Amino acid sequence: MATIMTEIQILMAQQKNAQEATHAWLIMMKAWQSIGRYLRPTMSEEGLGESDFRVLEVLLHKGSMPVNAIGPKVDLNPGSVSVAVDRLYNKGFVTRVESSSDRRVRTVSLTEKGREMFIPLFRRHAALIKLAFRDLSSEELQQLEGMLKKIGKRAEALAAKKDHS
Repeated sequence: MATIMTEIQILMAQQKNAQEATHAWLIMMKAWQSIGRYLRPTMSEEGLGESDFRVLEVLLHKGSMPVNAIGPKVDLNPGSVSVAVDRLYNKGFVTRVESSSDRRVRTVSLTEKGREMFIPLFRRHAALIKLAFRDLSSEELQQLEGMLKKIGKRAEALAAKKDHS
């Protein structure tokens, strides 16, 4: 009888943990959506979509890179990166240079026009993010960052495991 009760208690605890995890995920998603609605107008000031903004941000902070290296850094598929780079190229914000040794490789770089437009825009974007997180202490921000990294790494490991099943 004691083992059945123990098993029931374990199952109930697991169910409670699952409910708590689901509730935490819902709160995280609602917060993410709210932040997105809050930040999106800044991104669109220069007629940029979210994918354009991501590409510009990675080029600003990481420097020039091959088109195929951008996608994994900004969580965009290759087609979305190509379309974003084309839009940014047409606006004069980036250059695309084919490799002399491998014509399949195109390196994307911010132009001076792109820098002049994006640096002040990104500063406004960063200030808005700071404002959104203003109610959190430095310690709470570090804890949040640690928890999100932990969740992200676990989810990545589970996704990789699932892909190989």
